[in-house]
Formats: sequence, structure tokens, C-alpha cells
Amino acid sequence: MSRVSLQDTISGYFAAIRAMDEAAFTAVFAEDAESHDPVGAPPFSGHDGLRKFFGGIKATFNELNMRETAVYINKNEAAVHWQADGVGKNGKKTRFSGINLFCFNPNGQISNIRAYWDPRAMMAQLKE
Repeated sequence: MSRVSLQDTISGYFAAIRAMDEAAFTAVFAEDAESHDPVGAPPFSGHDGLRKFFGGIKATFNELNMRETAVYINKNEAAVHWQADGVGKNGKKTRFSGINLFCFNPNGQISNIRAYWDPRAMMAQLKE
């Protein structure tokens, strides 16, 4: 798997979130993928779990502009720093950032993701 194909997968992950496209989101993941988003919360497993996770995004946000600010790829892994600006269902705005650690399968799909960010701080901004 090439760095270009892994970069394409990473770009597809963030583009799917920006577009609120559940099908495109799950397509970048392996069938047996596991998502720890955020790390410390119970993981979401497989495409069914990922759809549940994505449903939470759609239930919280009218719009979520999440973009990569730095991408570091090494073999079948990547660390990505990201920034997000969102508008909640209540019309309130939020800005937050974090780091995702991606592992990829031999097909270039995400097999595991570990997301480090503070959901409490993000939710506090949506409640202000």
C-alpha cells in the first residue's frame, strides 16, 4: 500500500465527515474495524458500530468542518492532527482539535482508529 493510497483514505475519512456522508465514512473502514473515538470511551466495532458512531455526529451537528492540519504516515500507520469547526443542532458554534492515530489493513482501509480529543470541552461550547 502506497503513501498516496493511505493519504487518499485519510482525506476520504475527513471529507465524509464534512459532507455528513455515512456511506462514504464507513467505506474507508475495513468490515472488522474498531474505532476508539474518543480514546477511553467504549469502542465502536465493525460497520454497524461505525454507523452508530456517525449517527451521533449527525444528531449533534448541522455542520462539521473537520480538516487535517498535519499528516504523518509511516508504513501502515498515520498520525493526523485535525481542527474542527461545527454548528450544533441548536445553532451554537464550537471549535475543537485533536489527534487521530490510524492503522490500515493491506487494502488501505482503516482497521483501527484511536482519537485523542476532549468531547466535554466541545459539548460545553455547544451548551453556552
